[in-house]
Amino acid sequence: MKVDKPWGSYTVLEDQDTYKVKRIEVFPGQRLSYQTHRKRAEHWMIVRGRARVTIDEKEVNLSEGQAIDIPRGAAHRIANPGTDLLTFIEIQRGDYFGEDDIVRLEDDYGRTEEQ
Repeated sequence: MKVDKPWGSYTVLEDQDTYKVKRIEVFPGQRLSYQTHRKRAEHWMIVRGRARVTIDEKEVNLSEGQAIDIPRGAAHRIANPGTDLLTFIEIQRGDYFGEDDIVRLEDDYGRTEEQ
């Protein structure tokens, strides 16, 4: 099922006890909230477009075919600095994968409450 967000959308591809896989699309010029997770780590693989990833205040630019690991508890965000749609695959690993394990530190859309 596709879930629309102000920055783009995500689709859950698989949801198991120890992992969850999503396809995430980010509109040009948009970014997700700067956030942390208490109960999961993430692995992001860029499959289309370019990404600017921030992990604990350090920025890294990624392009198609590149990947990065987000440790559990690390503050992180992904942005699409390009003019084309950014698509990446997110693999979550841990013991809980609910959307309520998001602590938003900064958000362009006014969503800084825990959700």
